[in-house]
Amino acid sequence: MALAFYFPSTMAAHQYDEAVKRLKKAGAAHPAGRTHHVCFGTGDHVSVFDLWTSQAAFDKFGKTLMPILTELGVTPGQPSVMEVHNVIVPPAAKPRRVARRPTKAKKSKGRRR
Repeated sequence: MALAFYFPSTMAAHQYDEAVKRLKKAGAAHPAGRTHHVCFGTGDHVSVFDLWTSQAAFDKFGKTLMPILTELGVTPGQPSVMEVHNVIVPPAAKPRRVARRPTKAKKSKGRRR
């Protein structure tokens, strides 16, 4: 069952940006099980909202995330966790077809058999 995690403002934008850099360096920029990630707010007050496929996936990511947040002086507290009822995602854009010009057959310059 998918879960939504909401962390109210517990950090500044510069702390969030640094955490993202460190997660990338740790190879955890796109952790398995996280389907959506949103950070919103400005300046000293940003919040985070994530959708995860399971509590276990979130907990596994936390083993990488929490030491990084601790180093940055961020205490995220307990998130609000809710079961996901529905997610609406727009359909993928159809690829555009590129019209190709017909090619002219090349005349061979050689002997005919």
